[in-house]
Amino acid sequence: MPYPAHTARLLVVTSFLIAAPRLAHSQVLADSVVVRIDSVFAAFDHSNTPGCALAVFRDGQFAYRRGYGMANLEHGIAITPRSVFDIGSTSKQFAAASMVLLAIDGKLGLDDEVQKYLPELPRYQKPVTIRHLLNHTSGLRDYLTLMGLRGTNFDGVTTDRDAYDLVVRQRALNFEPGSEWLYSNTGYFLLSQIIKHVTGQTFAQFAKARIFDPLGMRDTHIHDDHTMIVPMRATGYEPNATGYAISMSGFEQTGDGAVNTTVEDLLKWDANFYTPVVGGERLLRELETQGTLNNGTRLDYALGLFIDQHRGLRRVRHGGAWAGYRADLVRFPGAHTSVASLCNFATAQPSEYVDRVADIVLRDRFAPVASATSSSGSVRPSAAAVSAAQLQRLAGRYRNPHTEETRTIGSTATGLASNITRQLAWVPDDSLHYTLTVAPLTMTFELDARGQGARLTERSGSTARGTFERFEPVTLTSAQLQEYAGTYWAEEINAPFIVTASERGLVVRLASGDETPFVPSVRDVFVGDGQLGIAFARDARKHISGLTVNAGRVRGIVAIRR
Repeated sequence: MPYPAHTARLLVVTSFLIAAPRLAHSQVLADSVVVRIDSVFAAFDHSNTPGCALAVFRDGQFAYRRGYGMANLEHGIAITPRSVFDIGSTSKQFAAASMVLLAIDGKLGLDDEVQKYLPELPRYQKPVTIRHLLNHTSGLRDYLTLMGLRGTNFDGVTTDRDAYDLVVRQRALNFEPGSEWLYSNTGYFLLSQIIKHVTGQTFAQFAKARIFDPLGMRDTHIHDDHTMIVPMRATGYEPNATGYAISMSGFEQTGDGAVNTTVEDLLKWDANFYTPVVGGERLLRELETQGTLNNGTRLDYALGLFIDQHRGLRRVRHGGAWAGYRADLVRFPGAHTSVASLCNFATAQPSEYVDRVADIVLRDRFAPVASATSSSGSVRPSAAAVSAAQLQRLAGRYRNPHTEETRTIGSTATGLASNITRQLAWVPDDSLHYTLTVAPLTMTFELDARGQGARLTERSGSTARGTFERFEPVTLTSAQLQEYAGTYWAEEINAPFIVTASERGLVVRLASGDETPFVPSVRDVFVGDGQLGIAFARDARKHISGLTVNAGRVRGIVAIRR
């Protein structure tokens, strides 16, 4: 996910860009393979929809490049392999590479404490290191989630100072550094601030000089000025009731996102992993070294990259999502093959698309589906046959007692559905194990004595994401709900939560005016959509005195009742 001044350049739209979206470049794949690849993007292959750009890189050269759909619907500009997209969190590998380059230069150590370079950051009970930031094991609360809790307008403009001031207000961590893995944009944003402290350059300036220019990535920049004119930029879109709406953001902070690039330039960067021009072998080794927790558990996350196995081949990747943009870059080093897809539509699924393209291009290199190994190394068969009765026994409400996150599990014709993945399906590996169709996420269920689902454990590859226990929500009267109503002040986000009683539960209003419904869970606990949970505290007289908010990547925000 996301994200000083640049010189504006005039956007010149030449006649060859205003065309039908079918625009292919150098092709070294067989026509039959190309037809199958194009079918993956058939839904976008029109002149009245947003779409995606695709590039396939094999054995040191581009094997296929093409655009599908429109970069700009207002002006009828087609997507091409040179269209520029915001790649969201796919940017993180560039921030990680910058830190390794500074370590190679002797300017810092990856195991240095963060406060050595950012003294304004509070000192917590245990040290937070740069490596913790890189591996998402710091425990630092996610600043984008904090902004959401404060009511920040994500369509508006925010700066480094806005983000930094919010981070340094946090008096506590989500967990002890190194004890858990939890994705946090804060860590990568702070990397950009360390770069500025160490070099005197912005991340945008440093990356241009040390990465983009040496690799010939001429259409790539870090977008830290929302007023900048970007030639060839695709507009971001999201669906609405009449078709499409523009979905862009004015955020100017960097590190966790903000790289704007093309599929062609992404694969120039990716080529550096096969024949290193920038950073040499040490850069490659550091970036692909998987992190470990304090207890020795090895993570699937390295430095800005996820690493797993897919159908018998090692896979290195990172996706991204920000505003109306979606991105993914995946590499199979053993087959010297990489695939990049960048999209300008918020419901696009480029991670699914690049995997499907890889399945087509590497059909002869992949293990058969029936015996392919999962990211955890176990054999994962194709979708197992599970009866409707078995699926129904797993359906219900589940709660993580540590974070107050909930999962609502329902049965479908072919598997399970979850409130956190909405339209995406979980298919059965067997009656108790389910895999998300487009990501290395799994759910494993345990049964009670009656054969009903008692708890579920979520994993990302081999990394545990949490255990959830089945619960039956409490029922409260109107008078009981009214007891929780009031204004609660959260010092760490410098904003109020205004709680009112509703017909079904509570409504929490943020300073922005945005409102979120919550329904009763267990006593004094209410849950919102997916990762949102509120636990109320009582004083010695049993009166409501405050609340604690948990929101997935943010835990334990305390607000005192006024």
